[in-house]
Amino acid sequence: MNLPRKLLRARALFAMTLWLCAGLAISGNAAAASAQEINIGIDATMERFKTEITGGSLFLKNAKAVLVFPSVIKAGIGIGGEYGEGALRIGGKTVQYYNTVAASIGFQLGAQSKSVVLVFLDSKALEDFRKSDGWKAGVDGSVAVIKWGVGEDINTVDIKDPIAGFVFSNKGLMYNLTLEGSKFTKIDK
Repeated sequence: MNLPRKLLRARALFAMTLWLCAGLAISGNAAAASAQEINIGIDATMERFKTEITGGSLFLKNAKAVLVFPSVIKAGIGIGGEYGEGALRIGGKTVQYYNTVAASIGFQLGAQSKSVVLVFLDSKALEDFRKSDGWKAGVDGSVAVIKWGVGEDINTVDIKDPIAGFVFSNKGLMYNLTLEGSKFTKIDK
């Protein structure tokens, strides 16, 4: 049977992507961060949050909890995946460790790292999140990814969703991103 070249290329690309994603999953598990490494990363991410977000310290005082992923790695060739480990903090203390996993399809080539901070503004949303075995953004709860102008104070932004999300790259706060489809699952450390 003679398959057209485009179909053969598509199959080869799909196989390479599966191989890449499997490699990321295996290496991610082999190089899983310790609780101490995660907490050090969270401390640095929260300092960055307070520095880069005008009014960030005051905003966090009203939070019921904060879920922080210091490094979420995204990689892909056509089909992509991302993975990161972090923790939920209540009153500044780590209460549970989590991982985040997401998949995507579309034009993508390469890898990048980002930090994700989810701020729980509502007790019910926090309670639902903590009770779940696997919580998916956009399905199990609504997350508002925050966008605002430079110099604007976060405390002047009208946030209607019970959870506010912030995504940082190495260049600063990232805009026009979504966290929908990201799954958050408890892990033991």
